[in-house]
Amino acid sequence: MSDPQKDSPRRYLVDSVGQRVIVGLSLEETIEFETLDSPAARRLSNGRRLWDQRDVGAEERGLRWLELYAKHERAWSRWIAESRARRDWHFRSSS
Repeated sequence: MSDPQKDSPRRYLVDSVGQRVIVGLSLEETIEFETLDSPAARRLSNGRRLWDQRDVGAEERGLRWLELYAKHERAWSRWIAESRARRDWHFRSSS
């Protein structure tokens, strides 16, 4: 999970129904990611209940965190590329 000493800014957008979500994640996945990424989640021991009432061990939490982060990172990369393409197109068409 993230290093609390080197937290990078979260990349949020407002979704189609006005909810603040991490780019590429649903509201439920955003809540899950934030739960997994919290210092309290890192301190949980095996056998404690987490977001969906399942017993989830530390290794599973780490894998789920990586899965959600990778999904976010792919969506973020696409969003940046599309934003740059729009900006470049706008610049060329206004010249």
